Amino acid sequence: MNDRQEHDVRDNNALNKTGHDHSDPNINTPSDPPSSHTSHENGGHADHSAMITDYWRRFVVSIILSVPILALSPMIQGWFRYSLDFPGDLLLLFILSTAIYFYGGWPFLTGLIDELSERRPGMMTLVGLAISVAYLYSSATVFGFGNDILFWELATLIDVMLIGHLVEMRSIMGASKALEELAKVMPSIAHLVVNGKTEDVKIDELAIGDLVLVKPGEKIPADGVIKEGSSHVDESLLTGESMPVAVSEGREVIGGSVNSGGSLIIEVRRIGEETYLNQVINIVERAQESRSRTQNLADRAAMILVIVAVAAGILTFTAWIIISNDTSFAMERSVTVMVISCPHALGLAIPLVVAVSTALAASSGFLIRERQAFEEARGINAIIFDKTGTLTEGRLGVIDILTYENNSKADVLSLSASVESLSEHPIASAIVQRASQEGLDIHPVTNFKASAGQGVEGTINERKIQVMGPGPLRELGLPLPDDRAEKLASHGNTVIFIIADNNVIGAIALADIIRSESKKAVSDLKEMGLRTIMLTGDNKFVAKSVAEELGLDEYYAEVLPHDKASIVQMIQKDGPTVMVGDGINDAPALVQSDLGIAIGGGTDVAIESADIILVQNDPRDIVKVLSLSRKTYSKMQQNLLFATGYNAVAIPLAAGVLSGYGIILSPAIGAILMSASTVIVAINARLLK
Repeated sequence: MNDRQEHDVRDNNALNKTGHDHSDPNINTPSDPPSSHTSHENGGHADHSAMITDYWRRFVVSIILSVPILALSPMIQGWFRYSLDFPGDLLLLFILSTAIYFYGGWPFLTGLIDELSERRPGMMTLVGLAISVAYLYSSATVFGFGNDILFWELATLIDVMLIGHLVEMRSIMGASKALEELAKVMPSIAHLVVNGKTEDVKIDELAIGDLVLVKPGEKIPADGVIKEGSSHVDESLLTGESMPVAVSEGREVIGGSVNSGGSLIIEVRRIGEETYLNQVINIVERAQESRSRTQNLADRAAMILVIVAVAAGILTFTAWIIISNDTSFAMERSVTVMVISCPHALGLAIPLVVAVSTALAASSGFLIRERQAFEEARGINAIIFDKTGTLTEGRLGVIDILTYENNSKADVLSLSASVESLSEHPIASAIVQRASQEGLDIHPVTNFKASAGQGVEGTINERKIQVMGPGPLRELGLPLPDDRAEKLASHGNTVIFIIADNNVIGAIALADIIRSESKKAVSDLKEMGLRTIMLTGDNKFVAKSVAEELGLDEYYAEVLPHDKASIVQMIQKDGPTVMVGDGINDAPALVQSDLGIAIGGGTDVAIESADIILVQNDPRDIVKVLSLSRKTYSKMQQNLLFATGYNAVAIPLAAGVLSGYGIILSPAIGAILMSASTVIVAINARLLK
């Protein structure tokens, strides 16, 4: 119960055992959504852009250097049967190879040092070792201490690794563009109203309390409240709401939405980090950066693979020295093993899927705050719903109109709405809204009076019209011709009566409106084999009515906030659970559950307690959450299989176990195959879309 309802002076006795009054204490109106937006600098995106530029420059230089290196390499000359022998040719080859080793290979050399200094050997360690071994052995050969020159393999390896990194970074940037697109939603200029005149200022110059003019067709520059004007606002880019929303004075609006109607004067209420858009961006960033249990598993696998690869390289070198006594061949096999074993694809397998799924989630109407809980949602057993504001809209609505003494429903609704139009009570608003939807007349009212615990009354065309609850009706001693009103009340509905000149002419039943999407959501979740449960603080009659209408498997009614977590814990004994809620009273249950999902229009406390936020307040999006969770995990498994399965086959081939059959993988071919596996992993992650 919110404070406004708890202290409402209009109290009427219950028509049933549940104690409903005119204010209906069982209706809990959720607070407005945490609104707001501002433009956002994506530092990570800028870092990736700079890295791509740097890697591209190194790649171009390396390709240019590789041409003469290949041409001067004795092995290449032997393959293609030509000769470029001239005095100092090997020295020139050494100089060119040194340049490509230090310039093109610099990212891998520094990466090797960083990983070893942090005692976290990874892919950079493998690549750095591979090119270093090739360079040092070939250099020794140039100066008379070796048997073969592998500079051409060094150059091609660096070329392939650089292009592989470029492909990966572009893939990561492509998956992260959701942040960039969000930042573009905000306009750059606002029309600041000062002393009745407007002046254009930058968005970051706005302050809380400023008034801004938004013309038709322009984007709203900041979160705020409409002070003057009425219009329709298109919020589709921000909330996914497909239809423009009607707005007028006193209504909150979101920065970045488009004013599609008349001019508006808006008072700025939120700026900077507090804005809605900035909150969305921060959530997306945290989700993309958070490291899940699956990610940690992949990291551990990569480290193990590094150790295995280095050990295999040493073992390969030792074995071939013993078997063939050919140092150059042994070195080539050892280098190939280290190149082919590089856990590049393994390191990319999980992050790319995470980035793509996060962007997909945002475009599908929900935001992931906690990756680990999201991924574990694939195995959940039950969905637990709060009622008010989650399965229902959290506001009263007219569900039935009863008539007596041959009066029409239109007359009953029109007369009650006319009197209630002068009241600010939630029940009055619901009745007036229903009359407006049906296009009924609102008659002029005189002698209006609102009495504590008695309802409202007024005069319409010399007729005394009263609207009251069942308690005041009994006090007047006015009889009811049938029990229809009692039956409606027994299902947890709020029932009020309309009296004209001391004759009961009708009754109106009101209830918390069930969201139109809730029944479909429950049906789809049951088809997925999940238990559907409702957990509410509302009375058992209301809970039973809602549960039956939606087809829920179970429900718990009259549950206090601190007891919700205990019930969730009890349900968890049968398997992982998801809790869906919107209010402060749902926060403990949201935290206790394996996955907490908050309705975006709920309270800040609920949203901060949840792992996922449904931006569009649509419970059908829960199905999307669970479906994407399952598909995301499946893609992670596929990518891990592609990465580790590839290495399981490639390492023995690189070691030369099939050399007797003429199957030998050179370092360059190994690097190409390794990069191919990386591209496959990147493409597979994108197929999640």
